[in-house]
Amino acid sequence: MNRNGNTYTVLYAAVMVILVAAVLASVSMALKPKQVLNTEIEKKQSILASVNIESTAANAEKIYAEKIVTQYVVNVKGEQVEGDAFNIDLKKERAKAHEDMLLPVFECHTSEGIKYILPLRGTGLWGPIWGFISLNDDMNTIYGANFDHQGETPGLGAEINTPIFEEPFIGKKIFDESGKLISIIVAKVGQDAPAEHKVDGISGGTITSKGLEKMLLDDFTSYQEFFKKKKS
Repeated sequence: MNRNGNTYTVLYAAVMVILVAAVLASVSMALKPKQVLNTEIEKKQSILASVNIESTAANAEKIYAEKIVTQYVVNVKGEQVEGDAFNIDLKKERAKAHEDMLLPVFECHTSEGIKYILPLRGTGLWGPIWGFISLNDDMNTIYGANFDHQGETPGLGAEINTPIFEEPFIGKKIFDESGKLISIIVAKVGQDAPAEHKVDGISGGTITSKGLEKMLLDDFTSYQEFFKKKKS
């Protein structure tokens, strides 16, 4: 047995593995700032889309700076607290006890007045779903919506991030005339529900549709005290 030859081969392989790992780590570190920036721009585009403002990767930051005039954090009592609204991790917040959750709020100036933008996070059929929804200053009427997903089925649950699904949310109400939170019912075919609270679900995407319905109810419930303070 050629022990010297085997030792050389093992050492050579180990050195190559270390060198390749070092190169990959360096490339990853060099690319990380760009990846973070791209993620931030994409988030700003989604926030703007929830108030029906189109943007591109090239102009999203400029439009965002002009339109999103205020952002802050509230607790479930509706009180403003310390925190960075843009960088709050909703996944971590949803894992907390309800009374400890931090809730981001974004205010947008439009030609129709200030709109309040709330982030959302829930669960679809195959993984997390999320989005942003904006309300008029009555804290009841939906002004716009933007949804997204991690791995829903193309042509089925993935349709939640298409205009044909999102646009019907505009003008819907989340409270009934008595002030009770109804949220939005994402209805199955033939399901009866009050028109002011109802949007059509996705054909063949019932689980994702109902997951989105639950997401809306859960998150609107968390913001209820904030809504009351804004309306008072």
